[in-house]
Amino acid sequence: MWGNKKPESSPTTTPDSRNAANLPPKHASANWEGNNPMSTDAMRPTGATADRAMARLGSSLHVKGEITGNEDLGIDGTVEGLVQLDDRKLTVGATAKVTADIIAREIVVYGSVKGNLRAKDRIEIKKDGSVVGDLTTARIMIEDGAYFKGAIEIDKGSEAGKDRDKPAFARAAAPSTSPGAPQKPA
Repeated sequence: MWGNKKPESSPTTTPDSRNAANLPPKHASANWEGNNPMSTDAMRPTGATADRAMARLGSSLHVKGEITGNEDLGIDGTVEGLVQLDDRKLTVGATAKVTADIIAREIVVYGSVKGNLRAKDRIEIKKDGSVVGDLTTARIMIEDGAYFKGAIEIDKGSEAGKDRDKPAFARAAAPSTSPGAPQKPA
């Protein structure tokens, strides 16, 4: 069928040049990641390193139950239940609908959350974000245009350690035991 056509000759290659031809140049990785909109760098939170890449739950995923882990997480889909990432960052994407209590080091909300949020470091609610629930954190940022309905408790760390396992609303409802507080007669 193709018998009359001679194969085109290719330049002579040595074993070293053949291996080098199959490998990208050392700087190609950085260029590729910088130009690729799906680069893993674009999915990493600010300040993250290669060992702290962010896991993602895509917008078509629906999770019911408990999510626990030891890596940063970005949610773009629907989650119902509990999200516990203790010393990691949770990012609730703009398309996310989360109905869950959340425990993490840092929580950033671009989408919708219904549930109580507890962050050891900080909670951010971005301009199009919506949170209905109580917040407990050391630092809080709510941008103009964000929606928030609930209570905020600033947790200074050492003082809050004794009540750490109680939800914010339970601590707020607990009777005061500070030295100057009026006491009910027994």
